Formats: sequence, structure tokens, C-alpha cells
Amino acid sequence: MGIFDFLGGSGPEKALKLKSKVTQKYGDPATRQKALQQLGEMKYPEAVGVLLQRYTITVEPLTTDADEKEHVFELIKSFGKDAVAPITEFLRKNEQATSWALRLLESMLPESEVIGIAVDALNSLSTQYMRDPEKKVVLLHYVTGKQDPRIAPAVLPHLDDMADDVKIAALKALGPQKHEPAREPILRLLTTGDTARRVQVAALGALQESGFSVQGYREKVEAVMNEPYYLDGNDMVQRRA
Repeated sequence: MGIFDFLGGSGPEKALKLKSKVTQKYGDPATRQKALQQLGEMKYPEAVGVLLQRYTITVEPLTTDADEKEHVFELIKSFGKDAVAPITEFLRKNEQATSWALRLLESMLPESEVIGIAVDALNSLSTQYMRDPEKKVVLLHYVTGKQDPRIAPAVLPHLDDMADDVKIAALKALGPQKHEPAREPILRLLTTGDTARRVQVAALGALQESGFSVQGYREKVEAVMNEPYYLDGNDMVQRRA
């Protein structure tokens, strides 16, 4: 331990004390930028946690905001694997800046590990109401198009979310997975009377992409069919070219 650590000059306590400057939206931007640089020079996990707080605010002008956030990205990357735990904790606890947290994790870990972190987050959020659904949507968009057996079971509960944007994101993620347990929930969502039209269109797209039959639901599906989708003679949803 160095003398400055002993005196509290550059240790974890100092990092935590800089949070108010990092999240200072008004006043001289040099104060905030100096604090960011100081944190980048500390090699404590607490410094990463404070640097991540910069992503929870937006400052004017937006060019400065973007430049600072990119700078923070590079500062956090310089911590290497030591930054993974604080980033994961930030992702778990904060509703904001999910895309930045995922981008940072992608720069440090193999894709399978980032998928695991995203899946854990989706599982923890599956029964949680959020006034702003952005975090769920970002996580669902992240796993969309990726092939991993953990994804579909984590996505499936989000078909029951209160927010239509979450339902649509979940449907788009489920389509390529061809996850048989999702067939009935997708069909129920499609044919429920209060389902929004745009959610119905996304459900039809998921059924078509999954190659699932609508057997047992044909009459109900026909009643809500939307172009460019149609049902063929084998109870399969098809899309017109």
C-alpha cells in the first residue's frame, strides 16, 4: 500500500468521492473531465463503478457528451478483466446505459460469456415490471440472432411483459431459435383479443421464421391474419414475396 493510499488520497474511497463530479451535468466541464481522468488512472474496481456512472447522464452539447462517453469506454477497457465484475454489477442494478455495459463486456469477454451475463439479466427481469422497458429491449436485441441454448428459455417469459416493445423484441429473438416450447405461447399471444396489431404482426413473423404449425389455432389465426402473411394448406404461416 502506498502512502497516498494510506492517506485516502488515491484509494477506493477517493474514487467513490469523485462520483458527484462525474455526474455533474452543469458547470465547468473541465471539472468532470478531470475526475474521469483521475479515475482512469486508479486501478481499483471502485473506480470502474464510478466511471460507469458517467453513462447515466447526458450533457450539452451532445458532441461533448459523446466524446466523453467514448473516452470513458477506453478508460474502462484499460482496466482489463478487473472491470468485468463492476460492469456486470452495474448491468444488474441499473436501468440505464445497458447498451454501453454490453459493449464494454463484448470488448473484454468471449461472446458465450457475454451471452451468459445477458441471459442472467433477462432471467432476473422476467417477472419485474419496469416503467421504462429500455433495459429489457436492449438485452433482447443483444441476444437476437445469436445461437445459444440458454437464450430461448430466458426470452420466453418476456412474451407476457406489460410493454408491447418488450413483447415484440422477445418475438424477434425467439423466431430464429425455433424453440418448440415457444409455439403455444406465441399462438396464445397472437390470438388474444387485446393484443396490439403490431405485436400480432411480430408474432406472425416469429411463427413463420420458426416454421411452427398453427394446428389447433387455425381459425383463430385466420381471424387476425395480417399481410404479408398468410396460412398455407399445411397450417404453416408463410410470407408473400
